Amino acid sequence: MGLALRRAAAAAIASCFVFAACPAAAQKAAEPAEYKPEVGQSGKDVIWVPTPDEVVQKMLDLAQVQPGERLYDLGSGDGKITIAAAKRGARAKGIEYNPEMVEHSRRNARAAGVEVELVQGDIFESDFSDGDVFTLYLLPHLNERLRPSLLNLKPGTRITSHSFRMGDWEPDETATAAGRDAHFWRVPAKVEGDWEVRVGNNAGPRLRIRQQFQKIEGTVDWGTRAGPLQDAVLKGPIVAFTAADGNGVFHRFEGVADHTGPMMGVATPVKGGAPKFFTAMRR
Repeated sequence: MGLALRRAAAAAIASCFVFAACPAAAQKAAEPAEYKPEVGQSGKDVIWVPTPDEVVQKMLDLAQVQPGERLYDLGSGDGKITIAAAKRGARAKGIEYNPEMVEHSRRNARAAGVEVELVQGDIFESDFSDGDVFTLYLLPHLNERLRPSLLNLKPGTRITSHSFRMGDWEPDETATAAGRDAHFWRVPAKVEGDWEVRVGNNAGPRLRIRQQFQKIEGTVDWGTRAGPLQDAVLKGPIVAFTAADGNGVFHRFEGVADHTGPMMGVATPVKGGAPKFFTAMRR
């Protein structure tokens, strides 16, 4: 083979190796870098700051998350809270506005080996009415903007928030982890108004209840006696109070209510006696 021919053959072989490598190299160069969020980056309504692991666990502890319960993380970011809830057996769903963050959180979930639902959406336009537990790490004004929707959820629904509160809806409990506050609320039944009560087969007291979130007070008229409700408690769907009948005998009422229906439970004489079933209807 002549010198010129050998050089041409060598060049052809070299070009084959170069072109064989080029498609893969070009593809790698064309692939976008994996999205990695930066602390403090801007979002739709908030900047992104991750919740410390200790705070995540404290929030879930406060909410007493149980296997099989439906948990929503509103503004789920990197998916950390949603993933931690799924590890406890919850049916966890995170709603996040930033689509890149959603994909990032899905990668985190796959790496953690858990099955969660992480979706792109606006929390102010989403339906989460089937939730049992809600987790938040939003700013105070966003918590207050969400508050009417949260208060319309079924009584007893649990809500926990990293750092920020709900305006004048005071938490039922606050705990600290890693130097941060975690706040907890139960959605209270809406019981404000006037009620007619029957105790057993007999007419019972008439109630007038005033309510501010989970705090209630009011008055009772029973026979010839009128006075304030005593030791009134509202804890999610659970309602309890003490009232005196026309003979001055005090009864402890303990029952349940929802936002619109009747109240029902058991009335028991404080100083002993047989408990009786009671029902109360709004007037």
